[in-house]
Amino acid sequence: MNRLTQKMSGLQLNLSPLKEPLGFIKVLEWFFAIFSFATCGGYSGKTSVNVSCKTNTTLNGTIEATFTYPFRLNNVLFVGTGKFCEDKLPEWHLTGDYSSSAEFYVTIAVFAFLYCMGALVLYLGFGHLYQDNKKLPLIDFFITIIFAFMWLVSSSAWAKGLTDIKHVTSPNTIADYCNEHYLCTPGSESRMGSLNISVAFGFLNLILWAGNAWFVYKETNLHSPPPQSDPEQGPPPSSM
Repeated sequence: MNRLTQKMSGLQLNLSPLKEPLGFIKVLEWFFAIFSFATCGGYSGKTSVNVSCKTNTTLNGTIEATFTYPFRLNNVLFVGTGKFCEDKLPEWHLTGDYSSSAEFYVTIAVFAFLYCMGALVLYLGFGHLYQDNKKLPLIDFFITIIFAFMWLVSSSAWAKGLTDIKHVTSPNTIADYCNEHYLCTPGSESRMGSLNISVAFGFLNLILWAGNAWFVYKETNLHSPPPQSDPEQGPPPSSM
């Protein structure tokens, strides 16, 4: 009897859940979680300004700043190339620290990626336990709801943070500040297409997790409560 129980509770690979919304959407969530933290966490960009001396425009050069995830811009120092009015360029930094929204977003993406892996192992390898144990679908449902909410919060925070990062690192913004000391014109800047995509993936994950909550809900006893015996018919007969 113990051997039979062990066999029933062991790994039983079944790929059929991938054909159903419950498993298929989980695979999509897994892929989009990867794209979310990869497009944000792997970013590196540059911004630059052309600088000339007010008294002698022949003395000119370029200052450039390189910024990366997690976007602690106040630690990013401008590096100058060329001749300037002074012997040494003043120590200039970008402004602002946007690491909290960026790290929060990436953290949610990483945890979503790990949870999707665990859920797929449960669906495909231990689906019989998932169906027999009513607590597992219920736990899965509540975690799915939590992730949907966290995607909403983190994506909104990161979208706001990205807007601020674009403003702070814009050569036009930097040139306006630089003109207080030199004659400055905007230089080149890196494209932020991957960061825009990361925000889009964040809200796409929100839609996926919120939609998937319905299919997980259908697996719980909240949607299909266990049948109750009719008191008029009495308890079911006991087997001998």
